[in-house]
Amino acid sequence: MLPIALIKEQAMTFSPDPQAGTRVHELDRAHVFHSWSAQGALNPMVIAGAEGCYVWDFDGNRYLDLSSQLVNVNIGHQHPKVVKAIQDQAALLSTVAPQHANAARGEAAMRIAGLAPEGMNKVFFTNGGADAVENAIRMARIHTGRDKVLSYYRSYHGNTGVAIQATGDPRRWPNEYAQHQVHFFGPYPYRSSFWSTSPEQETERALQHLEQVIAFEGPATIAAILLETVVGTAGVLVPTPGYLEGVRALCDKHGIMYIADEVMCGFGRTGAWFAFEHFNVVPDLITFAKGSNSGYVPVGGVVISDPIAATFDERVFPGGLTYSGHPLAAASIVASIDAMKEEGIVENAARIGEDVLGPGLRELAERHPVIGEIRGLGVFWALDLVSDRETRAPLAPYGGSSPAMAELMVEVKKRGALPFTNFNRYHVVPPCTITEAEAKEGLAILDEAFAVVDRFYVG
Repeated sequence: MLPIALIKEQAMTFSPDPQAGTRVHELDRAHVFHSWSAQGALNPMVIAGAEGCYVWDFDGNRYLDLSSQLVNVNIGHQHPKVVKAIQDQAALLSTVAPQHANAARGEAAMRIAGLAPEGMNKVFFTNGGADAVENAIRMARIHTGRDKVLSYYRSYHGNTGVAIQATGDPRRWPNEYAQHQVHFFGPYPYRSSFWSTSPEQETERALQHLEQVIAFEGPATIAAILLETVVGTAGVLVPTPGYLEGVRALCDKHGIMYIADEVMCGFGRTGAWFAFEHFNVVPDLITFAKGSNSGYVPVGGVVISDPIAATFDERVFPGGLTYSGHPLAAASIVASIDAMKEEGIVENAARIGEDVLGPGLRELAERHPVIGEIRGLGVFWALDLVSDRETRAPLAPYGGSSPAMAELMVEVKKRGALPFTNFNRYHVVPPCTITEAEAKEGLAILDEAFAVVDRFYVG
């Protein structure tokens, strides 16, 4: 990686070109249809370039990327080893149909299987996280001969037909076309659905709730339980002690497949290759995307346990994608995994979370009353923001925003960082490559921004 001083120098010596920025903005507004947005009022930020943990615009403004874009740029922007691997692969073999074997795809699958638990040797490649979830559900349904899938209300699994139905958050509401999806409440001690008074009690009651849902839905009708190992967009909800182990036991008891959605929380984000490594569980299927190559080329996939893979030894798997295991994507995965190992990037994420972000965010909570709770692992953190600590009244409603949250985003950006918010939560999710100095820079920006937003506290 380039030294951080050189990265900053490149950003600061980038020649501003406001006219070019205006042209890019005009093209976007004239022709680009944006996701999750009413189109008329959009005013998107125009990015001119990026390096490491920073991006910059055509006016020459530099921003610390505390969002990792969409929590996917785990290896940082423009990592030279990954960029070179894509360039080299493009010169050798730019594309190939998925029915053919190619070196890049085989190497990528071997590396991913090598990170997975023993007994998970096959990888099915997709174009992203949503279709990874889609295909994992398909595999579980065919393997078990059952239809229903259980997932959290507080979850996001993607915006394809079945994946969005499995999602719990409000983006599901206008997209409910699939069938056989059932939602339940997972552990969330700060806003417990179970009136719990301790993490241990939250685990016990959340598992009792899930067992009751299974009983009422009919165990023999349930193909899979689909869980983000650490819930991402819905709040960086780290499972309470023993919860995932209890889910695994319920799955084993009833012949239900356990699908671990590691799309956001995998590949170093929590300070481990897979987030479930923090817990004593092994899933039947693992979905991945984002951090596997930091989004340099669209890719995702499913890591498949040997028994489920064997189901399709003689039976046709009824799924496929033109770009499954695309050579450029596969080459970027190989380079990313190799670089992460060689440079200790996963270990860096763990250390930064333990030594810098965790303590720093707790200090912010002591100074700013709007921060009701902090939680996270590695470089995966969320602040639960409140207007009253005693009542825990959220600073924005479920499914919406508020003037306070809007102002917080403005203040963070004004001070030189890219924010990530969802409802009443502020997420601190920088690249896994972030240095101690950069993390402290981000904390200082947040400290100043929250000092402005504290005026919304009424408790």
